[in-house]
Amino acid sequence: MGHVEDREPPDGIVKHFTVAVFVVSAGHVLLHPHPKVGLWLPPGGHIEPHELPDDAATRETTEETGLTVRLVGAAGIEHDAPGSPRQLLRPEGVQVEDISPGHQHIDLIYFAVPDPDVPLPRVQEDEGMRWVDRSALGALPVTAEVAQWVDLALREVPRRLGTAAR
Repeated sequence: MGHVEDREPPDGIVKHFTVAVFVVSAGHVLLHPHPKVGLWLPPGGHIEPHELPDDAATRETTEETGLTVRLVGAAGIEHDAPGSPRQLLRPEGVQVEDISPGHQHIDLIYFAVPDPDVPLPRVQEDEGMRWVDRSALGALPVTAEVAQWVDLALREVPRRLGTAAR
């Protein structure tokens, strides 16, 4: 019996697991223009083979933005007894996105904040990254789906942290 990744997809659609990370700081979310699709998106990318989703979310954000981030959220249960399974953060959402005919991404959506123990580097707008608040969002080409995630992140992250997000 072959490995799962060696099998042909039963529906003919190749599916890749990916992450998208909405980083919140001071009432803004970090977005960048995606060169292929012409829309503004959060940092993110493919989960590499043998990589945990949480690790992919922080790695992709650092690779694309230079920021060190902490994911915001909770595990399904709080349990850390020796020998117990490691609890990962539940994604804020899971969605299937059609990329091209025969190719889909299973997006795990996360919220994050800049790591307060690491100095916040200046985001270079000439490199495409931009901190966007609700009012600036309307001037950018974003999908209704991304706009909804931005609104949810701006509302939920400060509430969950019990403070205004940095």
